[in-house]
Amino acid sequence: MSRMRIDQSIETPWGISVFGAASIDAAPDVARLRVAIKETRQQAGEAFEVTRRAVNQVREVVRGHGVPDRHVSTSRLNLESSYVYGAERKFVGYECTASFVIELRTLDALEAVLVDVVEAGANEVGGVEFDVRTKKELRAEARRAAVAAAREKAALYAEAAGVRLGGVVHIKDVDSEQLQNSYRSHGRSAAGDGEGDLTPGRITVTAGVVIGFSIVGDVET
Repeated sequence: MSRMRIDQSIETPWGISVFGAASIDAAPDVARLRVAIKETRQQAGEAFEVTRRAVNQVREVVRGHGVPDRHVSTSRLNLESSYVYGAERKFVGYECTASFVIELRTLDALEAVLVDVVEAGANEVGGVEFDVRTKKELRAEARRAAVAAAREKAALYAEAAGVRLGGVVHIKDVDSEQLQNSYRSHGRSAAGDGEGDLTPGRITVTAGVVIGFSIVGDVET
């Protein structure tokens, strides 16, 4: 006889426990472009200077597209020795790096901004992340829908079991990121359909909850 898995057993019966989930799709209205400048020179000062100039050029290009400075975050210039490895380690110069996250509120400008910042000196593109500014409100809506789904499920179980559903005795939030990954694994994307794709696609905002209801007795026949 096979043994029941522990997670399938109910050690302390107390009522009906159900899981409810909901997702809401929305059109993105924000794009975050991640780019970097990486320059290697034989002299540390030269590497620092050429990277600093490229940083200023990228900032000017972004301002030219009407993006305010507060929507552009820039890392500090990072300088380190660079080597190649073969039969022996060989010093190739000093590598200076600066990275940007550029937030765009006008998605139609995304391709033009990307082209211009690359021409200005950004030689690494980390990717584009799409988002929606009303995510907090959408999450609240999804949570209400998740509670409704859980209550509907609990009512169905109670009816099928011939018992009356009581009040809520337990509520547990389910991590939304874990749920988001689950939706993605089933073919639903929150930021486009492919890596490097500049098509916004749809944003999926999810919520999940585990709710426990008491049982107040059998249904009278």
